Amino acid sequence: MTAQVDYLVVVFTATSGASGELLGSDEKDLVQLVWQLVNVNTKTLGRVNEILIRPDLSDSTEEKSDEDVVVECKEEDESSSGADCMYTATSLDSGLNMFNLQLTNEVNSAGAGTSLCLCTDGQLHIRQVIHPEAASKNIPVPDCFFSFFDLRKEFKNHSATSDLKALNAHVMAESLSLPVDVSSMWDPSANQDPLPVLPAEVAVQQVRLMTSIVLSLLSEPYCHSFSNPERINERFESGTCSKMEKVCDNTVIRARGLPWQSSDQDIARFFKGLNIAKGGAALCLNAQGRRNGEALVRFVSEEHRDLALQRHKHHMGNRYIEVYKATGEDFLKIAGGTSNEVAMFLSREDQIIVRMRGLPFNATHDDVLRFFSPEDGSKETCPISGGKDGILFVRYPDGRPTGDAFVLFACEEHAQCALRKHKELLGKRYIELFKSTAAEVQQVLNRYSSAPLIPVAPAPLVSVLPAVSLLPPPGGVRDCLRLRGLPYTASIEDILTFLGEFTQDVRQHGVHMVLNQQGRPSGDCFIQMTSAERALQASQRLHKHVMSSQRGANSRYVEVFPCSTDEMGLVLMGGSLSHTHTHTHNRSRSGTGLSPPPCKSRRLSPPSYAFTPVQQILPTDAAAAAAAAAALYPPMGQMLLAPRPLHPGHPYYPASAQLYMNYSAYYPSPPGSPTTLGYFPAHSSMSSPGGLVRMPGLPYNGSGVKDLINAMQGYQGPVESVSLLNSSLMGQTGAGETPLMSLPLITKPGGHQYLDLTLL
Repeated sequence: MTAQVDYLVVVFTATSGASGELLGSDEKDLVQLVWQLVNVNTKTLGRVNEILIRPDLSDSTEEKSDEDVVVECKEEDESSSGADCMYTATSLDSGLNMFNLQLTNEVNSAGAGTSLCLCTDGQLHIRQVIHPEAASKNIPVPDCFFSFFDLRKEFKNHSATSDLKALNAHVMAESLSLPVDVSSMWDPSANQDPLPVLPAEVAVQQVRLMTSIVLSLLSEPYCHSFSNPERINERFESGTCSKMEKVCDNTVIRARGLPWQSSDQDIARFFKGLNIAKGGAALCLNAQGRRNGEALVRFVSEEHRDLALQRHKHHMGNRYIEVYKATGEDFLKIAGGTSNEVAMFLSREDQIIVRMRGLPFNATHDDVLRFFSPEDGSKETCPISGGKDGILFVRYPDGRPTGDAFVLFACEEHAQCALRKHKELLGKRYIELFKSTAAEVQQVLNRYSSAPLIPVAPAPLVSVLPAVSLLPPPGGVRDCLRLRGLPYTASIEDILTFLGEFTQDVRQHGVHMVLNQQGRPSGDCFIQMTSAERALQASQRLHKHVMSSQRGANSRYVEVFPCSTDEMGLVLMGGSLSHTHTHTHNRSRSGTGLSPPPCKSRRLSPPSYAFTPVQQILPTDAAAAAAAAAALYPPMGQMLLAPRPLHPGHPYYPASAQLYMNYSAYYPSPPGSPTTLGYFPAHSSMSSPGGLVRMPGLPYNGSGVKDLINAMQGYQGPVESVSLLNSSLMGQTGAGETPLMSLPLITKPGGHQYLDLTLL
């Protein structure tokens, strides 16, 4: 709209909460709407109209018609606020409809032009009151509320005042030498603590004062032209953002506490009334690639950003949203991208994006098309927009699939039909479906292709830990196996069953399950074999064979690779293995032969922590005794506990330094061995004198020797003999004697004997 309009509608709103410069910041409902029509051509005024919105909480409200819920008071003396005509509405929807109806009738009755536009004192009445409340209540807003003139900005063109917040109707009237009744006029600039409820007559007085200011601007000597109104975006436009683009720091905010299923359209609805830049709503993902309830929003100007900050702790459904300032660099880290493939995928506008998670790694475009194809006899259709061109698979830098994909749909109806397939099976895996955004597509591609999904962790403090290890010495012999892709419910027994005849080649305590940061299986496992030849044979024979789990119905094919002990120790200590290829299609046996480690990307660790030299805590004899005692316990470096400070009371740690264990994302579980039930026993090279163990408190209803043998499973060496002193009482009531069991002992230097409690 560039030409001057025929009518200006001067509007003033009041809520049940704060007023003045804090209008709309407390999320209170609209209770009063006052307006007056100004004929721009003839410079004449219409009558002052007022709508009071008084919600009716009775159950019969929904059944009432517009004539019932909106009552016109024709007699002027009934209006205590001084308005020429007053109406009463029982809801915001009926109040906005009555406003639009009465305004249209008044313009049509004038008969001198039809173009009109609203005019308010500042931005708050339209942007912070009308649109946010209507959006939260899912109420359609009449078209006249999507454009308006800010009287302060129009007046600023003829004034030297640069601060718009310092302007109000009172200040503008004094500058134009208009009479102002100070005793009765409400001055928002003088009221730092806004009244909880604005008096009804104040709104009418404000409208009359604003119309006087408009007439003064239209007259000599100003002859102002109202031709460039403020615009409010009717809908949010999705798009992409380049990392090379410059984003102003004063236009970005961070929203926290979003529901996990919220989309960019939900964010735009929360900030309704404020103009978000194209593609300016970016949902943030956590280290695992899932939404973390935060979003970065970019607005078209600093003015809209400041208005967005006033919506701090406003509600989206039942959750309140925190709004903070952010920087342009923060936004580019989330929404910026450089991939041409993503740019081509997102080049089609007005497309609904759906994210697929949990796809089989061998899934193809045809599999995805068949997944969304309608079933036999089903009337619901959800065709993918563009066919195969509407599918984007997410891959790692080496081309391996991640199990994620994005799909385009032409309309909201098709997208909702597709989302109803949530957790349906594709092959043997169920697929998770989520409504996504263009910024999320860009962010997921960036995180998988360039940055690690797991935060960088510091290097393990191996130099200050005891030099005792359960693992064999590092070397170049590839006598270990790495199993990748295990079922998450797989146990050590399932792994040994999978190995079959190769179980007899597993070293004692040579099974190391790899756990994630939450202590759950990560799908990886390392196995120490007796020789490199058997490890190679096992990898060639078992690679990509299917492993089943006794504790779950799922089964997965497992990748088996040979590796060395130093490579295994590197992963168990929180490091990573490089993925090198000597040829494009064929992997050399002399290379690592390993796929990337569980963290999926190369990790960089800062240098080891440096500690100030300290004096020796123990004398030489005491230090030797401490070293002998340390050999009895598992090495601390292999336990990889969660990050916590260690108390410097141990004699072999510097007393003045505070140590932290490596908090990498993966941890080894306690090592396991083949049991004597159903497996080939491993050869034991340990020979030590036996010892007697007395076991008091056995249950009377036990099954005898079998229970005792099972209870001692996992200790080094076989159980030589079990003697029940009173076997007749086993399984009977009464007091029984305690059985004696012979267990192997370990002889340490100096002739001392200890029971091997390594697993404890």
